Amino acid sequence: MAMVSIKDVAAYAGVSPGTVSNVLNRPGKVAPATRERVEAAISELGFVRHGSASTLRAGHSRTIGLSVIDIGNPFFTEVAAGVEDVASELGYAVILGNSAGSQDKEERNLRVLAEHRVRGVLITPSGEDPARLDRLRGHGISVVLVDHPAHRPDQCAVAVDDVAGGRAAVAHLLARGARSLAYVTGPLTIRQCVERREGAKAAMRAAGLDPEELRVAETATMTARAGEQAAAGLIAEGLPEAVFCANDLLALGVLRALLRSGVRVPEDVALMGYDDIDFAAASAVSLSSMRQPTYQLGRIATELLLDECDNPDTHAHQHIMFQPELIARESTQ
Repeated sequence: MAMVSIKDVAAYAGVSPGTVSNVLNRPGKVAPATRERVEAAISELGFVRHGSASTLRAGHSRTIGLSVIDIGNPFFTEVAAGVEDVASELGYAVILGNSAGSQDKEERNLRVLAEHRVRGVLITPSGEDPARLDRLRGHGISVVLVDHPAHRPDQCAVAVDDVAGGRAAVAHLLARGARSLAYVTGPLTIRQCVERREGAKAAMRAAGLDPEELRVAETATMTARAGEQAAAGLIAEGLPEAVFCANDLLALGVLRALLRSGVRVPEDVALMGYDDIDFAAASAVSLSSMRQPTYQLGRIATELLLDECDNPDTHAHQHIMFQPELIARESTQ
């Protein structure tokens, strides 16, 4: 069977080939009734656009890139869901890249996205080097930061206040009477881990405690397995009265290790996580956590990115900062 062409669709719908092209590439420029007629013709004829040809003509594809630092973390899975929903609604596909916290891998992923001529890139950067993002922008690829604040006015960013989150988490632990605390964290090269520690120390300082007495257990990864290993070290050294973890996966690993060792949570040790993933409420002892608007992060970042792509002359760069929400459950009550 011969491939259906744009001319075939135009003839079937009773419009010009240019109108069909607009429906495919700039649907907002076509009247709703006409757009519906063309979309019906596309569906009935089984038309499939030639992606590589249209990319060459336009200089970019109808795809966007999403680069995250840990796709195994349910936090980023939920962010990706928000991204994909908006992209799908606006006729874009999403290419996902996982840097696993490696700047070298992130650089390779961004290079591949540029080779695919993506329209824009959403990224949770693995480091603070802006040069590789500037290179993307130099190729005409828009970039929006996700879960990371911007430090320049010509850059959109959607983030959550991690210093405030760390402060609220530890203030909650202090309010229930804890005076000796540990912070279980992923690599302190990750901005979120550093800022949550800063918030924890600020809460201790406000309570009249020495912030330098915060015990920090740094792990190579932010997984439940790493949390178990960190907990083993805390148990061997003498447990504090409360443990704050930089994410829920670490906290769930700490919880598992504590319960296996006969430590009662929260009677012996109070435990606090971060992100409020679905597993937090369903754990053996439901986990107190700092909730982030993860799905909204993905949605809003994608809306900003595509607005910048489609309306470069009128687009206004925005720096959006959400506040996390304390969710208290059994592990601290």
